[in-house]
Amino acid sequence: MSILRRFRDSGPRLRPELDDVELGHVRRQLGSRAVPGHDGMRIEQIERLLREAGTDWDRRTHRLAVIAEAAAPWELARAWRMRSPRDADGLVLEAWVGLVRGRHAGRMDDARAAVEYCHRAAEAVPADPTAWVALLGILRLVRADSRELFAVWDEVVSRDPWNREAFLQMLRYLSPEECGSSRNQMDFVESLRASMPSNAPAAGVELTAVIDAYTRKTTRPGVEALLARHHWTTPWAVRAVNAALAEWLRPGHLRHAAALADLNLLAFALVRAGRVPESAGVFRLLGGTVTEWPWTLDGDPLERFGYWQAKAMATA
Repeated sequence: MSILRRFRDSGPRLRPELDDVELGHVRRQLGSRAVPGHDGMRIEQIERLLREAGTDWDRRTHRLAVIAEAAAPWELARAWRMRSPRDADGLVLEAWVGLVRGRHAGRMDDARAAVEYCHRAAEAVPADPTAWVALLGILRLVRADSRELFAVWDEVVSRDPWNREAFLQMLRYLSPEECGSSRNQMDFVESLRASMPSNAPAAGVELTAVIDAYTRKTTRPGVEALLARHHWTTPWAVRAVNAALAEWLRPGHLRHAAALADLNLLAFALVRAGRVPESAGVFRLLGGTVTEWPWTLDGDPLERFGYWQAKAMATA
């Protein structure tokens, strides 16, 4: 699906589905109030959406992540498992819904059950990495031992070498805020440079790390927070932003499911670095598609995106 899809909206909108129109339709259906007797119809919609993704593991992972977020307020995933207890998609979705709820709450009520659902789904469809991706997120949330986490990581990348969600989970697990350090994160990012294609689904990992490092500096007390703006002139930040700017805007270069999310990262990085005119091409590709993170770091994401988009387009 091309990132050049155009939307005819009056202004920026948060679109977790990004440019996946079919996913957006299902997400909006799931976001409405649950209606008794409609579970079967909604389960069928999700089944069809995941079946259409086939072995495109990148898009399948994206769709599961968005569906799980939309389904988290309801008991739809549980209803699916109760109706079809051996269905791998239903098992993965319930595990992922538990993960979403756990992220919001800061803890999982029944991590053991979610882990079991992941293992059962993985056994049912051995080639599919999505159960392992969900399990990676669960182990990260419960701060599992690194040996256990890396074993699951190996299962993911053996099936889908550049799975975006898995790489982001590992990046955050290795952060000083969780179970690692800034050095651990840097080592992880540096290990990717020599082997990862510039158009891989995980291409945005380094820019994510750059933004994480910037955020870390802004939250520290004293002079360091005041000097955080200089982060964008460090060789690492300049190199990462320049590399993305040089590669990602080439027609047809980024084709993964979350390409628009990565372009949001690049637009944010450019405006934070004071390179607003250079961001015009990025904002043009994005149209009105906004991701909550990283814009929420500066306030209301829609307001911040709209403000900088207008400034960028005025310089174009």
